[in-house]
Amino acid sequence: MCPMLVDKEKPSVLGVIPARYASTRIPGKPLALINDVPMVEWVARGASESEKMDELVIATDDERVRDAVASCGRKAVMTSPTLRSGTDRVAIVAAQFDHDLVINIQGDEPLVKGAMIDALVDALSSNELVPMATLGYPMSEEEADDPNVVKVVTDMRGRALYFSRSKIPFIRRPPHEGAQNYFKHVGIYGYRRDFLLKFAALPPSPLEQTEGLEQLRALEYGFPIRVVETPYRVVGVDTQDDLERVKVVLPASGEEGEGKPTGV
Repeated sequence: MCPMLVDKEKPSVLGVIPARYASTRIPGKPLALINDVPMVEWVARGASESEKMDELVIATDDERVRDAVASCGRKAVMTSPTLRSGTDRVAIVAAQFDHDLVINIQGDEPLVKGAMIDALVDALSSNELVPMATLGYPMSEEEADDPNVVKVVTDMRGRALYFSRSKIPFIRRPPHEGAQNYFKHVGIYGYRRDFLLKFAALPPSPLEQTEGLEQLRALEYGFPIRVVETPYRVVGVDTQDDLERVKVVLPASGEEGEGKPTGV
């Protein structure tokens, strides 16, 4: 079946940054300072560079985060601390708005760029058969060995076949020309609003629970995920070492500049 191009008015786009306060490795992670600026504000600044996002909201479970983002002029929505995932937090917020598309911008991705959001919007806008999209980029074999780095393999249309913490694909022979090597998944997602609400209501799937990867739920229930290649090499902040790495990349407090999208 040929892709169906969407010929209608520009879709409205809501960006949501889930910012859960608790973290086992970095207590109060959304408020962790990077060059004197809270991490969640760095995420919001990068996301705000988007040319296609109409509204940005921070979804949090803690008044300290709400107050911090409000002091930066950002809009925050309070959500329950008992929600099981960031996607649930995003879905709760999306249900309160009427935007066509929703972008889930991880609250621990301070190097996010607006162009990454725009690429997801384009992927969803150009094909109405795709309910969900995410990002990825080629990586080294050394990085692929790390189980904390999520890998993805796709079909020839750029749709995800599988996500894993394991090193996929297994390279038994020298790859043929055009064959995939190792592709790193970047955990920023775009959804059609109606699909997001449906997805969040589905029970967790077996592979999702085995790998600890929520996006596998979509694949196990038979929903396609478009994987868009991005030129931006981002660093998700999971550890104190990650935090120190992004401090080097982002500009010091009060300086102008956008930081470096690559070479991290």
